[in-house]
Amino acid sequence: MIREEDSKTYPKFDFMSAREILQNIKQLPYKDRLLLIEKALKTLHEPVENPLEKAAAALLNDYVNDKELTSFTSLDFDKFYEAR
Repeated sequence: MIREEDSKTYPKFDFMSAREILQNIKQLPYKDRLLLIEKALKTLHEPVENPLEKAAAALLNDYVNDKELTSFTSLDFDKFYEAR
């Protein structure tokens, strides 16, 4: 959810608006601001955890070893015609 005063430029965070974060950053000494920026940029390179990938990886062993779970995949390449 976006706060009314920030709706045009900044996203809202649960504990503090982006405007408040920026105001607090401006109060930091130059070295601390630079360190903060470096750490924030590093987070952009961290992989984002995808819950669907996590669930698929958890079930992979079941699908590989239990043929009942994949029995209908033999129909995947059959032509399908919708009855109307």
